[in-house]
Parts: sequence; structure tokens; C-alpha cells
Amino acid sequence: MRSIWNGAISFGLVSIPIKLVNATESHSISFRQIHVNDGGRVRYRKVCELDGEEVPSAEIGKGYEEADGSIVPITDEDLAQLPLATAKTIEIMSFVPAEEIDPLQMDAAYYLAANGATAAKPYTLLREALKRSRKVAIAKYALRGRERLGMLRVVDDVIAMHGLLWPDEIRAPEGVAPEADVTVRDAELDLADALMATLGEVEMASLHDDYREAVEALIVAKSGGAFEPTEAVVEPAGGQVIDLMAALEKSVRAAKASRGEADGGGEGEGEAEAEVTPIRRKARAGGGAGTGAAAPKAVGGKKSTAASAKKTAAASAATKKKTTTAGGKSAAGKSTSRTAKTAAKSTAKTATAKKTGAAAAAKKTATPRKRTSA
Repeated sequence: MRSIWNGAISFGLVSIPIKLVNATESHSISFRQIHVNDGGRVRYRKVCELDGEEVPSAEIGKGYEEADGSIVPITDEDLAQLPLATAKTIEIMSFVPAEEIDPLQMDAAYYLAANGATAAKPYTLLREALKRSRKVAIAKYALRGRERLGMLRVVDDVIAMHGLLWPDEIRAPEGVAPEADVTVRDAELDLADALMATLGEVEMASLHDDYREAVEALIVAKSGGAFEPTEAVVEPAGGQVIDLMAALEKSVRAAKASRGEADGGGEGEGEAEAEVTPIRRKARAGGGAGTGAAAPKAVGGKKSTAASAKKTAAASAATKKKTTTAGGKSAAGKSTSRTAKTAAKSTAKTATAKKTGAAAAAKKTATPRKRTSA
């Protein structure tokens, strides 16, 4: 790999000559700008605004524009003469645990290669010291006209350096978090943990850029003249989540199904048919356990007899009314009247007899007994 910067690592009084190599590369497909009408390529030409002539890259330098519009020329020689220890040196300042580095500060990544045979021993020493300490080195270095912050760590058997943004280059997340006060239940967290455990088991090497592959296939098809545009099936993005629990349960089942895992049901079985459980009423005193409905309360004999008598009397009265005609009482009415009179006489005789018996008993009790003389 071609180096983009040559210098040294300053590790106390130890100097390690190194070469800086890009650790990453972009596989994005780049497009050219073209004229839509005729397909001609649109180019940008660098033209001097004073004489209107195109300027080749070899004659292009850099300069700083001041507030009044005037330009101050700055050459590479001027930058090289700056009194900076980091101009050609990666100066290690401290060693800290990797957890103290905010991933938001991560920038470009580089490999540091030992430059020459004499650099092998101090390079290996620093690498093994980083491994054993389980820490990363914080360093300052200068690249492309500015001083930068870096983090050195071990990747396999190589020292890698990540460019870091300065702390004041990280924006505070003001107004980003939800303003509403939201409460998350333990059951929802449990389902989220289950989903994380399912989705977390993936090999990083198996991940690839589907979009880039689709663009490459599109280019091949169009260049061969066999391109047939098809409308992509895009699932509509959900708006407001109505039932978060159901969505989490469905996500867990879908993740397991995509990995060929059997869904054991249980808590996550959200699509099972609902079952209706009857509500058991409390059994009344004297009733058996598990009785669906209590037996009706028994009614006393006297009340029942009185109610029956009233009903019978009402029925009898209704019958009499119906059998009565405009000309007088019918034969059935006369018979009923005679029966009622006979019953009334009998009742009166019985009452008279009871009175007579009671009076006789009272008279017998009240009569004093005569005394006999001696």
C-alpha cells in the first residue's frame, strides 16, 4: 500500500520511523455529470479570474482570503517552517482506557507501518505495551495543513491510528431528545432485550452493500441494452406505533424466522386466538364449590299460601264477572251464590258454637265450691 505521510512516532525519548497508510477505502460508485440532451460530459475548468485563462494543476497554490477580499499566499515551505513538534511527528501525550474515547470523535483511520529495519524493534515494543496495558494512546500530529488529534490502538499485529475530532468540534445534542415524558414498562424492555439478542448474532464479514450491487447490475443491464425497468416493492413505513408490545413481539418472531429458529410461543405468541374464560360467582352459603349460579332463595310457606289465596280470589272474581249477563245471573252464578251462602251459614254456626263453649268454660271456672260443715 502506498504511504501518504512519512514521519515518526515520539514515544518519550524513543523515536519510531513510520509510514502512514490509509486503512479504509471507498467502494461507492461515482457518476459523471453529463449534458442530458446529447450525453456530452460536463467538465469543470479551473480558470484564473484575472486573465480568464485555464490554469494547470502544477500552477495552482493556496492562499488565505481576508475580510476585505485580498489574498495572502501560503506555500508548503511556509507551513513546513512552522514551529510545531508535530509537523513530522506523531507525539504521544498519554495512555487512557478505550472506553474514555467518545465514538463521536472518530474520524479517518490509518495503519502505521514501521519504516525501515531499525524501526522494527521500537515498533514492536510499543505494540506489545499497548496490548498488555489494554489502553490506547492519545497523540497529536499534523496532516494536510492542520494539526490533528489521534488515537493509537492495536489491530491484529499492526498499530492503527484513528483521527479524532477536537472536543470543541462535537456539537451538544440540544433539542434532539424527545421532549415528552415517556415511561417504558419492564415487559417492553424484556421484549427489546430479546430482539437485541436475536439481531445481535451476526457476522460482520457477511454484511455487504446491497445498493452498490444493485447499481452495478443496473449499469451492466443498461450497457448491454437488456434493461427492463421494474417498480420496486417498498413496504410503507409505519407512522405512529399503536401497540408497541405487539410490534416488538412480531419483530422477535420475524428475526427468529429469518434465522431458521423455531418460535416456542409463550409470551411472544401475539397472534394466537383469544380464549374466553367464564367468571365464576361466589357460591352462596350451603352451595357447592364451582357452581355457576346460586340457587334461588326459598320462600316461606305462609307467604306462598297467602299469595295463592289472593290469586284464587282474583280468578274467582274474574270468572263471576264474565259469566254475568245483562238480564241477570246465570245458572253457574246462582250455584256459586248458593254455595257461598251455605259456606257463610256454616262458618257462622261454627263461630257461635265456639263462643258458647268458651262462655260455658268461663262460667264453670268462676262458680265457687260450697264448703261442707263438720
